[in-house]
Amino acid sequence: MSSCPASPSSRPSPSVPVRVYDAAFEVTPAYRASLPDMQNTDGSQIQGANVPILQVGISNFRLPLRYRAGGGGVRVLETSVTGTVSLGAGQKGINMSRLMRGFYGYRERDFTPEVLPEILRHYRDDLGSTRARLRLAFNYPVLQASLRSGLEGYQYYQCAYEGTLDESGECLRHIHFDYVYSSACPCSIELSEHAREARNIFGVPHSQRSKARVHVILARGAVLGVEDVQAHCLAALRTETQVMVKREDEQAFAELNGAYGKFVEDAARLLHARFDADARVADFQIACAHLESLHSHDAVAVINKGVEGGLAADYIHFKDLVC
Repeated sequence: MSSCPASPSSRPSPSVPVRVYDAAFEVTPAYRASLPDMQNTDGSQIQGANVPILQVGISNFRLPLRYRAGGGGVRVLETSVTGTVSLGAGQKGINMSRLMRGFYGYRERDFTPEVLPEILRHYRDDLGSTRARLRLAFNYPVLQASLRSGLEGYQYYQCAYEGTLDESGECLRHIHFDYVYSSACPCSIELSEHAREARNIFGVPHSQRSKARVHVILARGAVLGVEDVQAHCLAALRTETQVMVKREDEQAFAELNGAYGKFVEDAARLLHARFDADARVADFQIACAHLESLHSHDAVAVINKGVEGGLAADYIHFKDLVC
């Protein structure tokens, strides 16, 4: 004989939870084991397509990290960290807090690109993934001397160290670096000189703030730092923007731009020549934007090393280069 379901009025009432924070409560191993873990349920709990996800993780968790500087020094810099791993089909999700907890285990290290493979392999093993990716974004200060007055000021460079680990176990180490410089238009220089010589008319050649976004992949075993990348950019382009100036520095900067005028095509090729000659650089992509003072649009160029299967000359986010 089947029993009838209880009427709503006969069902037991759930207990009313106590609305208080129990600061004295201590978590035991048994209690921790009883906590539900929705991320590690079986594939039947997947919502949507049961397909692999190539990157899943957390972005922009911040902490101060120690960076090894040129000359053996160390700088402590606020860093934005993004860490991701792959997730296979049939797996509901990952324990994202492990990405942060795992990274915190390395927070006392002196960071260089050489540290990234160790962290990536930890992520892969801890989360049972086949791929892992890590990016550390920071602003790196370098003390810059004025051209003639002897003043000094800090130039800050937007940088990132990135590591990628693929299914084969190959780990690539990347450096991303933004370099701001002045570009005096060679055409405008010559036209101004023509007006002076032909008609005794004074003209001012136009120049503009410009930016190069450099992305390099390091050769296996090579050691390359932020200051090395900055030195390559300075040697190639010569006209880095200045921090502290007096009148003699401003005059010197005008002379510097007159000596090293360049179109955006020139800037891209000058940088190519410099990075292509460094055996520590396995591959690179460089995007340049000259923020025209003559036109209401910008002049842009993209160039790469040309490694088969490597970084392509494929960059379209030129608005990100506005500086």
